[in-house]
Amino acid sequence: MNAMIYTRYGLPDQLSLATLEQPVPTDDQLLVRVHAAAVNAGDWHLLTGTPWPVRAAYGFWKPKHTVLGSDVAGRVEAMGKNVTQFQIGDEVFGDLSSHGFGGFAEVVCADARAFVHKPSQLSFEEASAAPSAAVTALQGLRDIGKLQAGQRVLINGASGGVGTFALQIAKALGAEVTAVCSTKKMEMARSLGADQVIDYTQTDVMNSAQRYELILDVAAYRSFLGYRRLLKPSGRYVIVGGSMMRVLQVALQGAALNQFGSRRFLNVLVKPNGADLLVIKALLETGKIKSIVERCYPLLELPEALGYLGAGHARGKLVIKLR
Repeated sequence: MNAMIYTRYGLPDQLSLATLEQPVPTDDQLLVRVHAAAVNAGDWHLLTGTPWPVRAAYGFWKPKHTVLGSDVAGRVEAMGKNVTQFQIGDEVFGDLSSHGFGGFAEVVCADARAFVHKPSQLSFEEASAAPSAAVTALQGLRDIGKLQAGQRVLINGASGGVGTFALQIAKALGAEVTAVCSTKKMEMARSLGADQVIDYTQTDVMNSAQRYELILDVAAYRSFLGYRRLLKPSGRYVIVGGSMMRVLQVALQGAALNQFGSRRFLNVLVKPNGADLLVIKALLETGKIKSIVERCYPLLELPEALGYLGAGHARGKLVIKLR
C-alpha cells in the first residue's frame, strides 16, 4: 500500500511517499480501505515534534509512529474473528489517535472500537472531517463547560475545524452563541447559526459589555486572565487550543484561581471514545451539525495541506482524498 511517511521531526518537506506492507487485522481489528482522511492540528504537532510534551509521549528523538493521520473514513475490507458489529463492505469513519494513527495511507488496521458506521448521506470526505474535531468540541462544551440550554457561550476561534463544530453543537444544545473570527470568515459563522459575530480584527472582544456562562477558547493566544471580566460569577473558561504558553498558564494559574470564587478556568483533555462518536454521528444524520470542508488534496499533496494548516489559514477542515 502507498502511504505518506516521516522518520524525523521537522516541517512538511520531511514527508515522502512510501510503499508499505499491507497490515493484517488481529482478532479485534478492522482492515479499512481509506477513502478520505482529515488533516488535524495534532498532525502538525506530531510532524514538528512541538510542543515538547509531544516528544515525551510519541518519541523523544524520532517519531514512534511514522504515518500521521487520525481521522479517516472508508470501507471495511477485512476483520478479525471477534468483530461482530461490522460486515465486509460497510462504510465507516473513526478516530485512530488512540490506536497508532496511520490515516494517511491507502489502508488502515485498527481496533474495531475506533470506528462507527458512516452516516449514509455524508460523503467520505465529510465523514472524515468529523471525529476528532467534533468530539473535542462536544467534550469541551458539554463535559468541561457544562453548557446548558439558554446559556450564553463565547467561542473564540469559531471558524476552524474545532470551532465550526463547537458553534453548531452549542446551538444544538440550545445555547446563544457569540462567534469570534476574522472578517473573511464572519459570513460562514453566521451561516452556521451564530447569534452574534465579532470580527477580532476590528473589535477587541475584551471590551464587550456581554457576560457569558461559558467561554470556549479554541485559539488561545492571549492571557486568559483578560476573559475573567466577561464571565458571569459562576462562568467557566475552557481552553481547547492555542499556544502552549496559554495552555500551561490555564493549567497552573487557572488551577490556583479555581480555589477562590465560583469561576472556573479549565483545559480540555480529549478522550476519544465510541460513545461520543455515536453522538456526533446522530447530530450529523439529523442535520444539526455538518462538516465544513474547505479543500480536498490528493495524498501526494499532504505536505501542502499541512503547511496551509500550520500557517493558520484553514476555514473548517482540510481533507486528504485517497479514492
